[in-house]
Amino acid sequence: MSPAVSVVIATHNYGRYLAGAVRSVLAQTFTDFELVIVDDGSSDDTPEVAQPFLRDPRIRYHRTDRQGQPKAKNTGIRLTTAPLIAFLDADDVWLPDKLDRQVARFAADPELGVVYADRLLMDAEGHELECDKRLLYRGNVLPEMFQENFICFSSVMVRRAVFEEVGLFDETIPMAIDYDLWLRVGLRYRFDYVDASLVKYRTGHANLSRREEERQLIVVGIMRRFLDERGGGGVLDRRVVRRAWAETYNNMALERRLRSRLAALPWLLRSLAAMPWRWATWKGLLSLPLPEAARRLLRRCFAILPSGPCASASLR
Repeated sequence: MSPAVSVVIATHNYGRYLAGAVRSVLAQTFTDFELVIVDDGSSDDTPEVAQPFLRDPRIRYHRTDRQGQPKAKNTGIRLTTAPLIAFLDADDVWLPDKLDRQVARFAADPELGVVYADRLLMDAEGHELECDKRLLYRGNVLPEMFQENFICFSSVMVRRAVFEEVGLFDETIPMAIDYDLWLRVGLRYRFDYVDASLVKYRTGHANLSRREEERQLIVVGIMRRFLDERGGGGVLDRRVVRRAWAETYNNMALERRLRSRLAALPWLLRSLAAMPWRWATWKGLLSLPLPEAARRLLRRCFAILPSGPCASASLR
């Protein structure tokens, strides 16, 4: 007999965090689940960390050669059997009532495709960080999703039928795979959320900043393909699309400014071309000649420029 929920943890070289993630699954008040751990070719102690948990018949361990996160997650989905699938990154942890509260949402509305939740932030050592509450959306979330991926991946539970209709994670892109998936899902399904922080999301340990430019370019490609090939252009309001391009190009400018102010200029101009009246972009353009020390002073004195861990916490 299949369990009610399948949990997928796809991991690569996160042995130092994996035990905490698995324990948070075992601590759930909802117990009718299976857990599939997909070890994506780890070279650390991940196999040894996973081994003691395999005494629980609900837990399975599957090791693959290094294939990348979209293939590893898809492997996990294919190995599961439940009608509901929850995802947990190996460096995050769940609060005990996470599954219980989400299963209840699905039971109350058979038409829902995805249920997610808010999250807390913690540092590499597990100490909780302060952060403003994120805006969450339910129902037809496509306009908001196109502008920003507001969903913490480790908080999601997805109906299996969703994958059967829209497909699995896109294995041709290495990053932002959840953003691509939620756009496809948003064309056909409604989303809901539990208005509580049910996940502790670990940040500041993965050196993702080194690949941020690559991530942003991938996001641009996902947006263009969604508009031109997947029907998004015929569904989304043009104002939503313009705003999304303006924000995306502005974010790219902010990242490139760290390397060169001159490199930021074309992206700021693209942002203004998409939305000429966007004040945040004008602030970036007007501050471009200022030395970084002057920009930091303005941020402290007037808070007119983005700063801090929450200002750039887009998960897209």
